[in-house]
Amino acid sequence: MTQHTDLPSDLLPTTVREFFAAHVVRDADAASSFLTEDAVVVDQDETFRGREEVHAFLRDAGSEFTYTTEQVGARRVDDAHWVVTVRLEGTFPGGIAELDYRFALRDGLIAELVIANHPA
Repeated sequence: MTQHTDLPSDLLPTTVREFFAAHVVRDADAASSFLTEDAVVVDQDETFRGREEVHAFLRDAGSEFTYTTEQVGARRVDDAHWVVTVRLEGTFPGGIAELDYRFALRDGLIAELVIANHPA
């Protein structure tokens, strides 16, 4: 059964919370430690496969811009799937974006992450 509820961040799985905390401060090494070896990340219709490729993405993504990240929502889809909604404000085109980080967990690690625009 699917549950869609707004959650405070402290109710997210530790893996998701700690990955996101590392990602926000652009610590690709720490963020990568929460990934499975065969992790897949999809961002802006670009796919990165495996811990090494995903690490490079995490290290380089958005590095040409200055921006702030604020968590504005979170929800549990089921035991293995979680969504964190963030609001970015910065020097990138458009200046403001709301994104959903859709996590799929396996054995306590992130197996898949899809980053997509939050539906209006």
